[in-house]
Amino acid sequence: MADGLNLVYVMGNLGQDAELRVTSGGNAKMTLNVASNESYLDKNHVRQEKVEWIRCVVWGRRAEALSKFLKKGDRVFIEGKLSTSSWEDREGVKRYMTEVVAKNIILGGSNKPRNQKDDPERRRPNRRDEEDDAPPPNGGGGDGDGWGGGGDDDIPFCCLALTSRERWWRF
Repeated sequence: MADGLNLVYVMGNLGQDAELRVTSGGNAKMTLNVASNESYLDKNHVRQEKVEWIRCVVWGRRAEALSKFLKKGDRVFIEGKLSTSSWEDREGVKRYMTEVVAKNIILGGSNKPRNQKDDPERRRPNRRDEEDDAPPPNGGGGDGDGWGGGGDDDIPFCCLALTSRERWWRF
């Protein structure tokens, strides 16, 4: 029998700051709650909005590194797989939880308005002011797969410009 396929893609905004914990075995586990918005027309042709909350986890050194700067409102694109765990609660009832175990994460910045008084990047030029064909910050080098990196860095990454208005970072 052929192997199955367990592949999930999630894109949305973080509902809270990333939560990092260390297991009793010493492994780092970061939990993300991602809000994925959906818009549709109901039977009366009225536009409805629905938010689906998706629990995602990241393990290891990647979790430790990403937890330092993933904040509420940040846009993320996650590729991973579904994993279901079970346990018994205090009353002896068996409980289940399904979550996405992340394999790849692409960071898309924040949904927060820029150039506000409390914005730490206020003095930086707006991304929209940058050249459309500006080279990625790592100099455009890489391992030939178009993503840069390829070295022994803890977090290999490069910039991928999807549009002239938005930059995404892959980890």
